[in-house]
Amino acid sequence: MSATCSSRPSRRLPCIVFIDEIDAIGRARGKNAGFSGNDERENTLNQLLTEMDGFQTNTGVIVLAATNRADILDKALMRAGRFDRQIEVGLPDVKEREAIFNVHLRPLKLDPQLDREFLARQTPGFSGADIANVCNEAALIAARHNKKFVSKEDFLAAIDRIVGGLEKPNMPMTAAERRATAIHEAGHATVMWSLPQCDPVLKVTVVPRGRSLGATWYVPDERRIHVTNEALQERLAGLLGGRIAEEVNYGTLGAGALSDLERATETAYAMVAYYGMSKKIGPISYYDSSGTRDTFTKPFSEQTARDIDTEVRRIIEEAYAKARGIIERKSEQINRMADLLLEKETIYAEDIERILGPAAQVPREDDDPKKGVVVADDDAASERRLRRRTLRQPGPERRRKAMPEVRRERKPPLREPRTPKNPNSSNRRI
Repeated sequence: MSATCSSRPSRRLPCIVFIDEIDAIGRARGKNAGFSGNDERENTLNQLLTEMDGFQTNTGVIVLAATNRADILDKALMRAGRFDRQIEVGLPDVKEREAIFNVHLRPLKLDPQLDREFLARQTPGFSGADIANVCNEAALIAARHNKKFVSKEDFLAAIDRIVGGLEKPNMPMTAAERRATAIHEAGHATVMWSLPQCDPVLKVTVVPRGRSLGATWYVPDERRIHVTNEALQERLAGLLGGRIAEEVNYGTLGAGALSDLERATETAYAMVAYYGMSKKIGPISYYDSSGTRDTFTKPFSEQTARDIDTEVRRIIEEAYAKARGIIERKSEQINRMADLLLEKETIYAEDIERILGPAAQVPREDDDPKKGVVVADDDAASERRLRRRTLRQPGPERRRKAMPEVRRERKPPLREPRTPKNPNSSNRRI
């Protein structure tokens, strides 16, 4: 470490020393059972701290480091004179994604009518690496079809393939299972279409992909910063719409709503325990932003835990009742939408509008109706699932890496429920 951080930079002044994934050696001391005083990582960290103290302001050496886990770094690294400036590098917004597309599209032969702003609007939550992957996959898809240039349909197919996996057109399904999937997705779309605080529905499909039988596509408004309890409650109703539609039409409950129930429960707990949106619990947040709390220790009493469970159940039941009321009133339209899904396999916003009427979402004054509308080939084989999910994760630090949070999670099959996975942080600090 001495040769790396002191001897070599001194020979090539001025210079920049960059340490990637510094959490591998900079983890906080004393918090890991296997991280003792004689641990090699601790010795390396101590040497790094010593060498950084040796740099003077006139030496011409700048030390940078990057990590996805800034919360677990040793506090000594963050003191003045060391890594005393932190820059959070988040996911790009729509304008930044358009600029990234411009970089990665240079070597490709493109359709002259390709709208790059449209591509940027179809990829919320994508990182630069994800966008590069989309461009490469779109070029491969165009080559497989012997096309002379890469078109918009190729990019939409690439997005769906990257997010949802390979399409399974020959997946064995009975007519009853296929009908139940169509009813489930129609229930999601109907509830979200009818509530003003839900994000606009762009597309609904029953094309199997991966372990998914169908999906409801919707893109959140990236300009929305302030989220209220009313908006979260309506999003909960949208998540529960598929399960309720199956219950109303068949009187049974399927395992396909696993991911919907998982995210609904997480969101309701966040409303009560993190955001202080429960009158009974009060304006109290038990969220641990530092990550130093013991996993097995709760910051509240057993009585408070019971009160939190009661409030979570109340919030979910209220959202359930709201969604059920909408589905019971529009049961006929849901069945018509399911019939159309079985016929076309994929329907778009204009098809939904002909069945349900205008959406409840009120467009902003600066909205362009031509932007953000999905246009793709009507051929069912070319339809792809949009990625998850519109509902943001409940914890401020629990955003999913690159694909979060922007579209509804894939619905697992009725036969084999998928085991939920824990989300990872996507922010990077330098």
